[in-house]
Amino acid sequence: MGFLAPGILAGLIAIGLPVYLHLLRQHKTTPRPFSSLMFFERRVQSSIRHRRLKYRVLFALRALFVALLIFAFARPYLPFTSVAAAHGGRVIALLLDDSFSMRQDNRFQRAKQDALSVVNGMRPSDRAQLISFGGPTRLLTNLTADRSTLAAAVNGLEPADGASSYAEVARAIRSLTQSSKTAVEAHLFSDMQKTSAPANFADLKLPDGAQLVVHAVVDSAIPNFAVENVIAPRRIFSAKTGTVQATIVSYSDKDATRRVTLLINHHSIETKPVVVPAGGRATVEFTGIDVPYGLNPCEVDIDSADAFPEDDHFYFAVERSDPAPALFLHEQNDNRGFVYFQTALAAVNQPAFSLQNASYAQAASSSLDRYAFVVLSEPAGIPHGLEDALHRYVEHGGSLFVVLGPASTGRVPVADLVVAEGNSSPRDGGFNFVARVDSTHPALRSSTHWDSVRFYRTESVQPGAARVLLSLDDGRPLLLERAIGEGRVIVLASALNNIENDLPVHPVFIPFVQQTTGYLGHTESATGNYVAGAFYDLHPSDTQTDAPVEVTGPHNARLLSLSESTRARTLPLEQEGFYDIRRQNGRHELAAVNPDRRESDFTVLPPQTIQLWRNTGNGNRGVENDSDGGRGGNELWWWVLLAALAVAVAESVLGNRHLDLKEGT
Repeated sequence: MGFLAPGILAGLIAIGLPVYLHLLRQHKTTPRPFSSLMFFERRVQSSIRHRRLKYRVLFALRALFVALLIFAFARPYLPFTSVAAAHGGRVIALLLDDSFSMRQDNRFQRAKQDALSVVNGMRPSDRAQLISFGGPTRLLTNLTADRSTLAAAVNGLEPADGASSYAEVARAIRSLTQSSKTAVEAHLFSDMQKTSAPANFADLKLPDGAQLVVHAVVDSAIPNFAVENVIAPRRIFSAKTGTVQATIVSYSDKDATRRVTLLINHHSIETKPVVVPAGGRATVEFTGIDVPYGLNPCEVDIDSADAFPEDDHFYFAVERSDPAPALFLHEQNDNRGFVYFQTALAAVNQPAFSLQNASYAQAASSSLDRYAFVVLSEPAGIPHGLEDALHRYVEHGGSLFVVLGPASTGRVPVADLVVAEGNSSPRDGGFNFVARVDSTHPALRSSTHWDSVRFYRTESVQPGAARVLLSLDDGRPLLLERAIGEGRVIVLASALNNIENDLPVHPVFIPFVQQTTGYLGHTESATGNYVAGAFYDLHPSDTQTDAPVEVTGPHNARLLSLSESTRARTLPLEQEGFYDIRRQNGRHELAAVNPDRRESDFTVLPPQTIQLWRNTGNGNRGVENDSDGGRGGNELWWWVLLAALAVAVAESVLGNRHLDLKEGT
């Protein structure tokens, strides 16, 4: 039996109250006036008779009532027991660390041998479950007494590229305890890395009665060097303009010189030496790199001089291409917005897009498929054929940026949003300002100070099914996005001519244009590096699509079946290496995946921390459900409270009886 609130048991000192009532308060004398005591002999009267308890049954009832009341508030409980436990069987959790660090030397083989030893030592009444935690915890078997099934699962396990988490281990133990309704004997097979422990020690809390047995495959750290990170441009648009910066980390107590090599398409390009301080970091830069056109797998290596060469390289991807063409459409005699837009787009060292302009009449017969995005400036009735072509272009993955002006009434082309007629300027002749910004959107993440932009005239657009990204102070939407097919349409409810607003001459304009065009041209979220265990978004558009996606993983393995290629929304990047993603609309991407570099630090948890973790299973709570905060064990406080009530009734009856006898004498 245990107590959920054992601190309240200190209240048992209150049992002294009945003692005081029955012993110290029973000898009472009534003072009487007397003339003189000088003729009386001084004697000492014995008080033993006064220190004897009277009404012993009543005293016992009162003391018992106080004790039961204290026990009730301490909330006693009996832990859950399962059928297996009732017959002497154990519930065993086999927690095997298959993280990236377990690839070092023979760590994983030792862990598997230790796990097999525990399996072979199981009694017939024991049941066990194999759980791996080199990344997300995986239940590799059901709770079973079949030792051959458990042994086969252990033998079939290989180290992965993910990172381990002891918080996930504790959560798995709590879950198994709740489902089995008994205390769990947990065997942990790991290299006990310090980086696997959570920042909050409370996350390691074990359920009451859980016994944690640690099978550490190592007891001390090893020196190690690793390529911790690489910063490189995702895309390069001209020759010899790229710069690659690599960070080398040392987990050693001595300074060392490492040779760092840059490889592009598996060919060595340049090697540089770098001095890495003990327990510190050093950076090395490769400037003026040139890569062939297309997607290029790249790598930074260091010379292997430690016992763990698996982290001596770092993968990344770089794409070489010419600036993608983009089209700016406007009315015949109005190119003011084009000048502002082009200036903002070109305000970078390597512009990702080459902007072309044309009137609506000139673009009526143009092919739009080659453009990264199309801008419609103040459309006021574009040719019907052009709108049909734009609609097909967006449905097949194209992007459209619609900028509304005074003549844009009725509806927004392609997006099919309603635009109200009439003057939309403030009634007092002043201006509106931005009151709400959706900073989670890629087009607005780094653009700030929208509240200082003045909007003298904006068109009133009914958002309908569109997502509102910017709103004015009067509640009207200013920037909206709507997904159509595989593409996207962004609508700005004010012109870019520096007349309806001062946005084109405001500092926020350049980052806004660059981020918006990057989002429309699918360059804003393109990243060459991912951590093992991350997820890749196969369909960045908000709209569900059945367009197939072909994915080839490391070792040229095809990762998605035909049905999965149309239904899957995300792709788990579990293995180290390169993932080739090809979409039906022609988009081709290369994702590089590296293990979490926290796994490169082989510092082990101190024995004191491990012991504290094990002691959390000897806590005061019963078996609890971590997900819903369930009650602990079979709680008895209700029955104890009923017993206290019964004792109180008996005490009252007996006390009244003694009072009646005393008054009758």
